[in-house]
Amino acid sequence: MKKKIILLGPYPPPYGGVSMFVSTLFELLRNRGVRLWAYGDTEIKAPGVQFVKYRRLGIIPLLIRDAGHSRIVDSSHFLLEYPSKILVPLWVMSKALLGFEWVKVIHDGSLPARYGGFGPLQRWLFRLAAKFVTNFIVVSEDLALWLRHEINVEQKVSIIKSLLPLPSHAADDVLPAEVEKLIAQYSKRVCSAGVFTPEYGFRQIADSLEKVRQELGENLCLVLLDGAFACDLDYRSDVLRQREWITVLKNVPHPQVLQIMKRSDLFVRGVCFESYGLSRVEAMWCGLPVVATRVGETRGMLLYDYGDEEELTRQIKRALTDSSGLEVEAWAATFRREAEENLRALMNAIDPEAGAGPELSSASDSAQAE
Repeated sequence: MKKKIILLGPYPPPYGGVSMFVSTLFELLRNRGVRLWAYGDTEIKAPGVQFVKYRRLGIIPLLIRDAGHSRIVDSSHFLLEYPSKILVPLWVMSKALLGFEWVKVIHDGSLPARYGGFGPLQRWLFRLAAKFVTNFIVVSEDLALWLRHEINVEQKVSIIKSLLPLPSHAADDVLPAEVEKLIAQYSKRVCSAGVFTPEYGFRQIADSLEKVRQELGENLCLVLLDGAFACDLDYRSDVLRQREWITVLKNVPHPQVLQIMKRSDLFVRGVCFESYGLSRVEAMWCGLPVVATRVGETRGMLLYDYGDEEELTRQIKRALTDSSGLEVEAWAATFRREAEENLRALMNAIDPEAGAGPELSSASDSAQAE
């Protein structure tokens, strides 16, 4: 009997990297009968989707009702990356009793560094959960090496990057007129994505762009796409102080993010940790040069070290004045091919019994057809 495939994870909003991975994967695979157990800021109602109130233990009745003879592909945070002292014991007991398979997808590139700060209870919960995982999927080689050599897991660990093809309708949205008007008044637009905490580097980006504005004498705009899943209010005030040329757009739906990127001249990613870096690649798919920190995906981008504002300023200035040597289109095509390969690898890892299965519809397929 073929196993049921259930995806578990966050669903936008907020529009973080993991929630976009989960929603994109479900969109690409829903015609194969894949189900989704989702949590997020807004309850969703759609065929094949079950909204989970995990903080109220809503996942336990779902396990009892539906987990039998299933394979759960888990991108959640509360069972391993931030192990819950209540949910982890209940989850592993349910797995032992119900016999479902647990494929744990680890997206969090900061996990190895954070693990060193775990207390005794967190470490025990983490290792308890890790023992019950059927197989691991990680998005980087660093995570795989850490699991194998530091945590000493014995299960299979597959490295599959989180970059997936865009669904065929992903770029079909229309940008609201007020947003269009707001950003059109500037000569050039620089955008970045993240949240208002130091780890996402918004202040460094704003400080550097302020210097570039002065050096070039241009009316440059910074568009900050705020995922809103965290916020340091003092930090936010410091970033925005007396800078009317900064526009903050909060919880922007993903299709509109792509439209904003298409109307921009540069994308800057300023994080200190990055598992892969979906937004960097999506910016290149929209034709943008990218300035980014030396973490996660870096090919075809202008790079700097997190915290090095002098180098960041130079790279922003270079990208805005002469990006001709970056070969953005060529790298975008490479990333499209890799996204299709990642999807095939994921399907093989989470549903090996299915074989090739029916065709999947993605934006790259549509582009090739045109």
